[in-house]
Amino acid sequence: MKLNINIKGKKRIIEIKEGNGRIKVKIGKKEFSFKDKNGKEDISVAQTSIPKKKFSKKEIKAPIAGIITKIFVKEKQAFKKNQKIVSLSAMKMENEIVSDFQGTIKSILVKENQKVKEGDILVILE
Repeated sequence: MKLNINIKGKKRIIEIKEGNGRIKVKIGKKEFSFKDKNGKEDISVAQTSIPKKKFSKKEIKAPIAGIITKIFVKEKQAFKKNQKIVSLSAMKMENEIVSDFQGTIKSILVKENQKVKEGDILVILE
């Protein structure tokens, strides 16, 4: 499993591998290996994922609860497919919410440092 995370403002790729009673965690060029006290193969890595974004052509909603850390667009601005719209911090990870299509921003309903719940409308589109 590979995770893209932001630690103290620096983007990191963390790779986690599981097997033979061990867990290997690789951060950059450094690798760490762990096993349980008895050497048994009962160590497991919890699967984590963010629910798939469900965008409509009219609004962009928060896929998870968190804090808006950055807004990359302005009202009346045109945006392209795969363009960053907002950054949402959740569980100590930065999650960039990108557009699945192109369009124009009608209104932005959130501000930086604002807490949002899963499903809250962040941006309304034209």
